[in-house]
Amino acid sequence: MKSAARIEAFLEMMSAERGAAENTLAGYRRDLDDAAETIAGNLADASSDAIRTYLDGMAARGFAPTSQARKLSALRQFFKFLYAEGLRGDDPTGTLDSPKKGRPLPKVMSEAETGRLLDRAAREAADPEQADRLAALRLHALVEVLYATGLRVSELVGLPVTVAQRDDRFFMVRGKGNKERMVPLSAKARAAMRAWLAARAAVPAFAESPFLFPAASDSGHLARQVFARDLKGLAARTGIASANLSPHVLRHAFASHLLQNGADLRAVQQLLGHADISTTQIYTHVLEERLVKLVTEHHPLAD
Repeated sequence: MKSAARIEAFLEMMSAERGAAENTLAGYRRDLDDAAETIAGNLADASSDAIRTYLDGMAARGFAPTSQARKLSALRQFFKFLYAEGLRGDDPTGTLDSPKKGRPLPKVMSEAETGRLLDRAAREAADPEQADRLAALRLHALVEVLYATGLRVSELVGLPVTVAQRDDRFFMVRGKGNKERMVPLSAKARAAMRAWLAARAAVPAFAESPFLFPAASDSGHLARQVFARDLKGLAARTGIASANLSPHVLRHAFASHLLQNGADLRAVQQLLGHADISTTQIYTHVLEERLVKLVTEHHPLAD
């Protein structure tokens, strides 16, 4: 077959001129052989429509978008070679769009799991027998503030101490792009911060620090990695799989739980500090679930 000879010539070029590794060459061969078997006629003569039909059919065959994109990449390289060698007068892949990979949905904790996590942090902070009560008070303040505000972890660990000293229901935070936004503080978060502030005041090394969560680090505040590690430890002690929990997951929980309880997507966008509403739209699945439930429970024809 002409296509088989063209594929061999392409692979030889990739090996000799591009120095492609054996695994790379094997991957190209598999992808091109699959296309040659599926597309009617000779692959080397395939039209843009034939290739588009082949790519459209890959989803039905169970190929993930990433696999579809890889196969299209192999075809692009193959037809670019044919065109460059004068074996074809055009490149049929030039007008084809890459398959959209889509954005993965964020991992989200349920309200019940989040409640258990916060309760465990509160109990450990209140336990006078706690081996490292200072660390327990700090961790309790961190998780309460994170869940109350939805801050990015970098914003959280770098909070100024004045946020706790003012004891306000809202405060301003400077986020990405040096933009300021207002975020709320729950009563529980404010109480946890007050308790941490009192314990922090008893540590001479922290007295002059401008940060709410000071540390002996280059930045002068708690490292995000330390908080992430401590959070995973808290999750394990709560009975929650620590692999599924990170500061980012708690931020997602903040947003998802707001939407589940009736918050507007635009309001959540502002609270999260997203410059573009499209970034916040990863949460539209939460809104869809809420709307389905609303119609199911309240529409007169739902029964």
